[in-house]
Amino acid sequence: MNITITPAAEKFMRRMVRFNGGSPQSGFRLKVSAGGCSGLASEFSVEAAPLPGDAGLDCNGLQVFLPAESRLLLEGVTIDFADTMSESGLTFRNPNAAAHSCGSHGTSAPPAMATVDISSIRRKA
Repeated sequence: MNITITPAAEKFMRRMVRFNGGSPQSGFRLKVSAGGCSGLASEFSVEAAPLPGDAGLDCNGLQVFLPAESRLLLEGVTIDFADTMSESGLTFRNPNAAAHSCGSHGTSAPPAMATVDISSIRRKA
């Protein structure tokens, strides 16, 4: 797998695993599918172990679990984390993908960039 995870994204993923009560064996599961304004729709969860069909990616001791479709879509992609006034969440940059237009406002999203909104994250009961 040719996927780059920036230090900012790794830090965010580690916090999510810790925030959700993950054990040292737990991992950050990232599911990416085609769709959304930028060409990618994504969601994540913290899992105790990879689900059937997932592959594990070791990122400095952090386990990242990726389903098969996600691995294909993330090939060559850089996963980063942005925390600005206009966005907060994971971003995906694919240097080989074209920009997509979204919404009625007629603006274009940055080339091959998707964002996962973290506003709905809640601590597990």
